[in-house]
Amino acid sequence: MDDSPSRTSPVRDDPADRSSVEVKITEIARIGVVGLFAYWSLTLIAPFAIILIWASILAVALYPAYSALSITFGQRRRLAAFLITLVCLVVIVGPLAAIAVSFAEGVQALLEKLKDGSLLLPVPPEGIRNWPLMGERIFAVWSTASSNLEAVLRQFEPSLLQAGSRALGKIASIGVDLLGFVVSVLVAGFLFGSGERLAETAEGFASRMGGDRGIGFVRLAAATIRNVARGVIGVALLQAFLCALVLSLFNVPAPGAIAFVVLILCIVQIGPALVLLPVMIWAWLEMDFGPAILLTLLLMPLFIIDNVMKPILVARGLSTPTLIILLGVLGGTLSYGLIGLFLGPIILSVFHDLLMIWVRPDEASGKALSESSRLSRPT
Repeated sequence: MDDSPSRTSPVRDDPADRSSVEVKITEIARIGVVGLFAYWSLTLIAPFAIILIWASILAVALYPAYSALSITFGQRRRLAAFLITLVCLVVIVGPLAAIAVSFAEGVQALLEKLKDGSLLLPVPPEGIRNWPLMGERIFAVWSTASSNLEAVLRQFEPSLLQAGSRALGKIASIGVDLLGFVVSVLVAGFLFGSGERLAETAEGFASRMGGDRGIGFVRLAAATIRNVARGVIGVALLQAFLCALVLSLFNVPAPGAIAFVVLILCIVQIGPALVLLPVMIWAWLEMDFGPAILLTLLLMPLFIIDNVMKPILVARGLSTPTLIILLGVLGGTLSYGLIGLFLGPIILSVFHDLLMIWVRPDEASGKALSESSRLSRPT
């Protein structure tokens, strides 16, 4: 009998284990290749990301109008897309061109007066001396400028050049942004034709990620974009139009420029008071009592329209509370500028629904399909 310890049998190579390892390596390789191509794709489109985001927002917001126009013109989709794009370009480029021409004429007139020495400043009032801290210095500089403007400009030439370069940089940056927005309008015009296919693609991706709830989130985002476009931009356009009409009736100088500034202030959620209050003060100083009180009474509703119509239109047809939408509009605008006007309420709306699904899963799951089908109806 062999008393030596039994020899350990050699470990055999299990084909099943080897196959399992190969499958895992293959999956990791696939994920790596997909991730690499995704990274390259994002790098390539990163310079155009803002343009594409704006184009998508415009296409979603204006798609109901495009659909109605295409039906009116007998399913001539290209004609409907062309007309909507043309109207958007006129609305954007027209006022900007008028302001640019007016600004250039004003700068040219100012330079001519500086050149021939005809630009004179009034004598400063004595009350400026009583201003705290800087009163005496401001009075001295103003007095010198009223008698010898050229010497004051020469004294402050370095500071003026630095401020001028910064101002030109800001103007150039605004010009680039506006040019990008014009390109976004053109891109949105091409997206109208393939809007249904793109919507199906987005919903298919959302369905793979979250099922019916994912589709509901996509439709919630589309409905939020349209509501914000109606409730914020639509109301701002109405306020600007009424402002231009009232100011034109009373022969107020530069009604178009004032209305355009009102439009921008209303879109960025500042409101028209910053412009209309000085106009009212000017009216009481320059007009008779009757026209001044009538102009004031006609301009006062412009302060109220924003507060009455916007909450109704922004939250129309959405289950998200109005306060959440308005907070998204304000917070998005303050954090990310004009594009945050749309991204803010979308993000808060989706997060609010996700939170409600987590807090009340039974109630949320029962509403998923009904909410998705309700938002899919045209608005």
